[in-house]
Amino acid sequence: MIEIKQKKYDKAYLRMATEWGKLSFCKRKQVGAIVVKDRMIISDGYNGTPTGFENHCEDDEGYTKWYVLHAEANAISKLASSTQSCDGATLYITLSPCKECSKLIHQSGIKRVVYQNAYKDDEGLQFLQKAGVQLVHLANIEDKS
Repeated sequence: MIEIKQKKYDKAYLRMATEWGKLSFCKRKQVGAIVVKDRMIISDGYNGTPTGFENHCEDDEGYTKWYVLHAEANAISKLASSTQSCDGATLYITLSPCKECSKLIHQSGIKRVVYQNAYKDDEGLQFLQKAGVQLVHLANIEDKS
């Protein structure tokens, strides 16, 4: 029963992350992230440029600018400047983490990652698995079960 209830929460939080990703100005991919601890959303993020920069993620050739922050990095950075801690939290993200963000996730103390779509390179997931972070892939988040 607990697993069914948890899956229902997981899908709901992933749907929220999807909506949050729609706030991104990036054209190639819009990624959203929500950090949840004790059933409370403690942070959120989407991929985009740093505060104070123009809201254009891609250069004239359509490539992503090097300084664009990933959704999970934005969410974790917000927590770093707050009184909250993500130690033991769950990260809900619409695209599985890259290698660089996987290091941030592990170091921040996040213990569980629920993701919707798999990134082309799965080394980030491999790293998190090796680090003991629980990984949950939920591709279909629309059904209510």
